Amino acid sequence: MQHLKSVLELIKLGEKLKMELRHSWLSDGRRESVAEHTWRVALMAMAIESSLPLKVDSEKLLKMIIIHDLVEAYATDIPAFETMNNSEAKEIKVKNEIAAIERIRDLLGGESGQLFYDYWLEFEQKNTYEAKVANALDKLEAQIQHNEADIDTWLPIEYEMTYMLGKHTDFDPVLTELKDLIEADGIQKLKESGLDTDAIKSKAYPSAYPS
Repeated sequence: MQHLKSVLELIKLGEKLKMELRHSWLSDGRRESVAEHTWRVALMAMAIESSLPLKVDSEKLLKMIIIHDLVEAYATDIPAFETMNNSEAKEIKVKNEIAAIERIRDLLGGESGQLFYDYWLEFEQKNTYEAKVANALDKLEAQIQHNEADIDTWLPIEYEMTYMLGKHTDFDPVLTELKDLIEADGIQKLKESGLDTDAIKSKAYPSAYPS
């Protein structure tokens, strides 16, 4: 009974992801929730699994995807561009998320709580194929959502980030091919908006692949 009470509390915590908004807009002009983003990353994983060149542990992959943003119920969502070139902000984000996953581990308790913690940590460390795939899909879904939104919702840094996806997919040819399709959609959107994509690309690459 006590474990089920903990499970129920975790599920209630998950509702916060329905309310926590990301810096992404939908095609109808509404802001996207974290829960919506996570759902589509999971959908992407299921759809692409059979095309991947290496065998993937689909159960682990989906569990990591479902769990990885749960920390934002406590730590909130921090857009990637806010920590990309800010080591202090990145350090604070990591510290807050570690504290959050520890709270989640302790809330659920026992073996289940530890598994949540371990899957979240594996996602963050990106040392396994499943973790790398999950991270890549996480970034690709964000770009797809940007491509679907009105260009007026984009910040200038997000123009450049259209060209920065390769560092998340370079380890896998299939994900690189998917990245190319998504990137092409983003570039077309920039061009249709009258933006100088050559200038944006030249500005993006130094920060996309820092030495």
